[in-house]
Amino acid sequence: MPSRISTILTVILVSMAGEAMAFDLEAHRGGRALLPENTLPAFANALSMGVDTLELDVGVTADGEVVVSHERGLNPDLARRSDGAYITPPGTPFVKLRLDEVRSYDVGQIRPDSSYAKQFPDQRAVPGTRIPTLSELFALVRKSGNTRVRFNIETKIDPNHPDESLDPQAFVTKVLGLIDAEKFSDRVMIQSFDWRTLLLVQQQAPNIPTVYLTLQRGSGQTVALDKATNWTASFSPADHGGSLPRTIKAAGGAVWSPYFGDVTGALISEAHALGLRVVVWTVNKREDMARMIELGVDGIISDRPDLLRDVAGEKGIALPAGTQVAP
Repeated sequence: MPSRISTILTVILVSMAGEAMAFDLEAHRGGRALLPENTLPAFANALSMGVDTLELDVGVTADGEVVVSHERGLNPDLARRSDGAYITPPGTPFVKLRLDEVRSYDVGQIRPDSSYAKQFPDQRAVPGTRIPTLSELFALVRKSGNTRVRFNIETKIDPNHPDESLDPQAFVTKVLGLIDAEKFSDRVMIQSFDWRTLLLVQQQAPNIPTVYLTLQRGSGQTVALDKATNWTASFSPADHGGSLPRTIKAAGGAVWSPYFGDVTGALISEAHALGLRVVVWTVNKREDMARMIELGVDGIISDRPDLLRDVAGEKGIALPAGTQVAP
């Protein structure tokens, strides 16, 4: 008959394992189908609704401030000058702008005639919204009282455009330094298509999980199964049986985050056998969400966290509680 101590330890370990394997409901850019992407209004809405993870992207300004933005610079489909006119392409990289210059642009409404506007016709505009800093997002979460929500932070760095951001070492040092100073290291994952930054995170902050983003199709392809690319930090799937999961495991990753159209049940099973979690992006249709959950993914990144909550609930997945907060 097991001792009381061993029984307690077993219960704790089972509980920890269950928590570790919980489904991860992520609001992509804060839930950009609903509110302006990567802004405090969007993140406040996601927190109030209830998500497991706030997915976001960061860059670094000329004066060393970490800002939240999907692009490496100002987005011509989002950024308006004080006179109300949208900027002309291409947008200036953040690494060439001071924070006060970044703050001068309004990103609360999509350019009406853009393809982006057609993609998200129901997004509620919030005129006057500014690009936030990562510190401001952390402050919003503290204000909400939510002590559980996590952050999936993407390093916006492109090996093909080195002049549009800090170099990988400086970028990672700046971001990790801020996360540590803000005392959020235990609630953060770092993700990237540029695996150089992930290797640096693993060296400098080994307790922070790294999330290996991949795309296998189209002009934006970042990985190939037969060779290394500029994105994969010299790692080649050809050296690992043509397997992306095995390559990511060899690189030291904790999570594989592929485009959802690139995954199969067999690949998910292979990743799980290696100890990798699989969190797919970016899934916005009900039927695709249901299919991914049925295939066994560990999480979904979505522009529609509201719809994802509905589908996950229908599949019997426990939903995270919301914490009401205003931006």
